[in-house]
Amino acid sequence: MTEISPDRRPTLVLGGTGKTGRRVVARLRARGLPVRVGSRTGQPPFDWADESTWTPVLQGVRAVYIPYPDLVVAQATEATRAFAELAIDHGVTRMVLLTGRGEEEAQRAEREVHESGVDLTVVRCAWFMQIFSEDYLLDPIRAGELVLPAFDSQLDPFVDTDDIADVAVAALTEPGHEGEVYELTGPRLLSFPAAVAEIAKARGRDIAYVPMSVEEYAAGAAEHGIPDEFVDFLTYLFRDVLGNDAYVTDAVQRALGRPPRDFADYAVRTAGAGVWSEEAA
Repeated sequence: MTEISPDRRPTLVLGGTGKTGRRVVARLRARGLPVRVGSRTGQPPFDWADESTWTPVLQGVRAVYIPYPDLVVAQATEATRAFAELAIDHGVTRMVLLTGRGEEEAQRAEREVHESGVDLTVVRCAWFMQIFSEDYLLDPIRAGELVLPAFDSQLDPFVDTDDIADVAVAALTEPGHEGEVYELTGPRLLSFPAAVAEIAKARGRDIAYVPMSVEEYAAGAAEHGIPDEFVDFLTYLFRDVLGNDAYVTDAVQRALGRPPRDFADYAVRTAGAGVWSEEAA
């Protein structure tokens, strides 16, 4: 692989301890490249909600990985545009923006960051496979029952976060990705019930899947103390986004020269690591 330049300034990875960010950090470090982790516990610390932390974290940075902060700040698109403009003022020459498929505000952020004039690569993703193993669905999977407002008719080409990280790192370090919009998917469509069935098979234990309406799900989540903004976001995703982009793309192949990872492989790998075992709870 050919790196963009011998520029040894660090790459700033916002959300550097999150699902995709920590994978991007690990891959950059594995290449021997300098990395700055953008998080509230980073040095210097970074907080989307505190603009006084933005300038220190950008000092001396060459490139930036930006996961769209839709759950972090109320005006996420405006914050993303403002941060991108500040980054350009501080000499940043490359950006990778992570967004989601079918999310109107995220797509508006893509356009606004592109208009800032930086060399931008957009990584627009399907639902992450890892929501079943590194997010709010982990405990229900371990307990053997998953309740969701998602039905057999709603299909999505779940994408592996390892593929997302591989594409992001390629765009941050190699030529030829400038201006690209990589709409990342897995190789096939799955419903949530089908995905849970594949996890159950890999785990070797039945998992009950209980569908319910979005309204019932939101009310139950609120009763269990889930923060309102997260309940609203989940309601939006399951009601307005899931199933609207029921097609696969060749973006992983175009970006990396290989096919995307399959959900069955993810399930076998994750089950083998013991992530879904009751003992791991």
